[in-house]
Amino acid sequence: MRYGPAVRRRKLGAELRRQRELTGMTSREAAGAVGWHQSKVSRIETGSSGAKPADVARLLDVYSVFDPELRALLRALCGADPAEPGRPRSGSRRWWHGYRELLPASYLDFISLEAEACRARTLETTVVPGLLQTPEYARAVTRAALGDPAPELVEQLVRVRMARQSVLRTARPLELCAILDEAVLRHEVGGPEIMAGQLRHLRDSTSLPHVRLHILPFTGGNHMGVTGPFVILSFPRIADLDVVVIDHLTSSLYLERQEDLWAYGSAFTKLRAHALSHENSLEFITEIIRHRDR
Repeated sequence: MRYGPAVRRRKLGAELRRQRELTGMTSREAAGAVGWHQSKVSRIETGSSGAKPADVARLLDVYSVFDPELRALLRALCGADPAEPGRPRSGSRRWWHGYRELLPASYLDFISLEAEACRARTLETTVVPGLLQTPEYARAVTRAALGDPAPELVEQLVRVRMARQSVLRTARPLELCAILDEAVLRHEVGGPEIMAGQLRHLRDSTSLPHVRLHILPFTGGNHMGVTGPFVILSFPRIADLDVVVIDHLTSSLYLERQEDLWAYGSAFTKLRAHALSHENSLEFITEIIRHRDR
């Protein structure tokens, strides 16, 4: 049986393999220490079958990994409730399980990764990031994306998006750095009133110390951001768990290779240097709001 979404299984397996290699043990030796066949360790390390929380705990004991925060992160990657001490956020993060019949697997995968991440870097070229949307704006975006959906479906999806935003308001919140093309601020999503409310909310959201915003103005000319939006999720303690997420119309692409992570991380750094500073970006948004209110 497979436990947890595919991306999380691969990330978990890669880290368990790294921990094993740090001990100098072979996969056969590790399997013998816990009474398994070698193939089970191999399947877990490649992410082909995943692991139960109890399996992860047994392997970590064998590898003498007793750091509570690291153990809790790896347990969470296999779908366990974060019962061990040192968790960065509360156990309520598994709220999305109630939407398993509604949401596609790729979206559930993204939500689970976002809930475990400590930092998100996102580039958006057409819409406000989901973590910074108002309910009205999210409703308009959802209707536009789905064509002519049933009203009850729209409301469920908006509730999911609003619930995701809880990661910004926990004891140890997600650090969010968002780069927005100016087009995001100019598109009249949902009409003037909804867009005006969204712009004010976007400006006000930056009062959170862990939210940073950078605008790429039209006057800045061409930049590599024209290739499309993406999100880079980073995780506490383990840089190798980082993942790039690129949304398509019907699915999401997850990039995990180190060369991909380096390329997108470098692109984000260059875009941020090309964009307005956080303070100037807030002034930019405020000026758009003033102009609309005239």
